[in-house]
Amino acid sequence: MSRTTDTALTAIAPAVWGSTYIVTTQLLPPDLPLTVAALRALPAGILLLLVVRRLPHGSWWWKSLILGALNFSLFWACLFVSAYRLPGGVAATVGAVQPLIVIALARFLLDSLIRPLAVVGGVAGMAGVALLVLTPKAGVDTLGVAAGLGGAVSMAFGTVMSRKWKPPVSPLTFTAWQLTAGGLLLAPFALLLEPAMPIPTVRNVIGFAYLGLVGAALTYILWFRGLSRLEPAAVSALGFLSPLVAVLLGWLLLGQALTLLQVLGVGVVLLGVWISQRAQAVGR
Repeated sequence: MSRTTDTALTAIAPAVWGSTYIVTTQLLPPDLPLTVAALRALPAGILLLLVVRRLPHGSWWWKSLILGALNFSLFWACLFVSAYRLPGGVAATVGAVQPLIVIALARFLLDSLIRPLAVVGGVAGMAGVALLVLTPKAGVDTLGVAAGLGGAVSMAFGTVMSRKWKPPVSPLTFTAWQLTAGGLLLAPFALLLEPAMPIPTVRNVIGFAYLGLVGAALTYILWFRGLSRLEPAAVSALGFLSPLVAVLLGWLLLGQALTLLQVLGVGVVLLGVWISQRAQAVGR
C-alpha cells in the first residue's frame, strides 16, 4: 500500500478515540475511571486472543506486559486522573506534547534524525489543540498536570518501543497481547481502589461494547499496523486528531458552541498534522 493509504488508515484510530469523551459521559457510569479502563481493555483483549489463538512466546511475555502497561494501563490511568483533576482543555493541551516526546525518544532509542519540520509540526499541533480546547478560566492543578505529562510520556515510550521491538506477529495478534496484558494490570487496581460498579444498563452495555470493540480492538489494530509501516513521529502526530474530533462531536451532537478561535484551531491542528507527515515523507 502507498504511504498515503497507510497514513489514512492509521488516522482512523485517533479520530475514533476522539469519541471516547462523549461515549463515556453519555453512556457509562460516572466516577469509575479504572474500572472503565479495565473493562475497555480486558474483554476486547480476550476476544482477540480467542480469534488469533496464539499466546506470546519467549521474551514476548515480558515485552507484552511492558507494552501493555505503557500503551494501556499507565496511559489510561494517567489520562483519567488528568481528566478528573483538570479542565478538559488543559488536560488535552498537556497531552498534546506527546508527539514532541516521541521525536526525542526516537532519536535516542531508534537513532532517528530529528527533523526541524517535524518539530514545527508538533508545536503547531499543540497550538491548534490549545486554540480548540483552552478557555481563559481554565485552572491548573499540579497533580493533574503531572498525570497528563505522565500519560504523554507513557504513550510516547509505548509508541517508540512498539516500533523498536518489531513484533514477529500480525498487528491483530500484537493488539490482543497488549490489550489483555493492560487489562490484567488494571483490574486489581480497579477492584481495590474503586467501589463496585452498579448493574449495567442497556446504555452502559452499548458504551462498553463500543469502547472495547471499536475504540480499543479495531483502532489499536490500525494503530499498531501504522507503527509497523510509518515512522513513530508521523504516527504520533495523528493523535492531534483526537481533540479535534472530540470538539466537533460536542458541537454536532451536544449542541456545544464553536467559537471563531476554535475554528482557527481546527485549521492549525490540520496544518500541524500535514507538516508532521510532510516532514517524514521529505526525510525518507
